[in-house]
Amino acid sequence: MLSHIKRATILAKPLFEWLIEVECAIASAWTKSAHKRLMAVQWRIPPQPENFDHQIDQFYLWTISRNPQWVERGVYGALALKGGNLLELCCGDGFNARQFYSLKSKQVVACDYDPKIIRVARRKNSAPNLSFHVADIRTQMPDGQYDNIVWDAAIEHFTETEIQDIMRSIKNRLTPDGVISGYTVVEQADGEKQLSHHEYEFKSKEDLLRFFTPFFANVIVFETEYPGRHNLYFWASDSAIPFGQGWAHAIKREETPNKGIESPKE
Repeated sequence: MLSHIKRATILAKPLFEWLIEVECAIASAWTKSAHKRLMAVQWRIPPQPENFDHQIDQFYLWTISRNPQWVERGVYGALALKGGNLLELCCGDGFNARQFYSLKSKQVVACDYDPKIIRVARRKNSAPNLSFHVADIRTQMPDGQYDNIVWDAAIEHFTETEIQDIMRSIKNRLTPDGVISGYTVVEQADGEKQLSHHEYEFKSKEDLLRFFTPFFANVIVFETEYPGRHNLYFWASDSAIPFGQGWAHAIKREETPNKGIESPKE
């Protein structure tokens, strides 16, 4: 009896798979449409928001733009994770804190000055080891010692003087081998701000670098470019940073006799 049921189930698998694929297609189309409408409401009706809901990226924008830049930010930040306590400054909707940092960190403290976006973060991107706090990092940066501090898509929201003051606060909160990482944008050729809330958009890699070198022994600033956006990423520390000397995830191939390598089994 059981063998007949099993055989029938196997024979019916293509039908089950097709039905579920139809269900997925309907759900995907609805989700895409809903997030398109959410973006229209948030960004076409004044006032312009200062934060972006990254579920709009996930379910709508990525599907039509094929632009992975929004994922780069979390990936490059995650390369610097040390597995201890992490502080994210200006966390916005908390997407990166949950999806890129929380799994490989002991504890994540994420803060933003906007109470509304913190409510969104708690609703959409909570995790057991992740806490969200309302704080203006100019005067209320969370205390403690952190192995990682992330300042992603936010350094440009402050004046040059504020950036320098915030950098001192960051330095005081990092452990001796802690790493700060993050992302920002390059100023457009016409000088027009990419977002009205930006206080200072950087002119080049060198322009961004000068804010870190007074505080950290090791700094890397690198760039990526996509249509309509020139991106800058940074890692800084007094210890090892990704792709720098002593980075734990880097390996060197030693010259050894080739004794043959067994192909992995499928």
